[in-house]
Amino acid sequence: MRFWQRVLVDAILFIALAGFYRNSGSFVVSNVWVALGASLVLAFLNASIKPFLQLISLPITILTLGLFSIVINALILQLTSVLVGPANFYFSSFGMTMWIAILMSILNAIISNYFIRSAK
Repeated sequence: MRFWQRVLVDAILFIALAGFYRNSGSFVVSNVWVALGASLVLAFLNASIKPFLQLISLPITILTLGLFSIVINALILQLTSVLVGPANFYFSSFGMTMWIAILMSILNAIISNYFIRSAK
């Protein structure tokens, strides 16, 4: 059940962040179904490709005190955009992708903390 909660939370975050950046065109999600599909693709990529990327980038991650993990998260989001289709799920630049990756990490931590506290 935890997997589906994460997929749903990511889909809601995609919709919320795309709505926040709607007028700038920096981050576009065309509809709710695309957000849900993108969060499923993101979950698959996080489970399959992200561990490999983290392993091969371990030296630079250590040198940057873990900050390189933001770049890895952005790469995974960019790959998600490519797989879902840039017409439906779009970032204007890699910098915007990194910013969305940072925001999603922070918001996921807050939401996960809420679910952990409410489960006790």
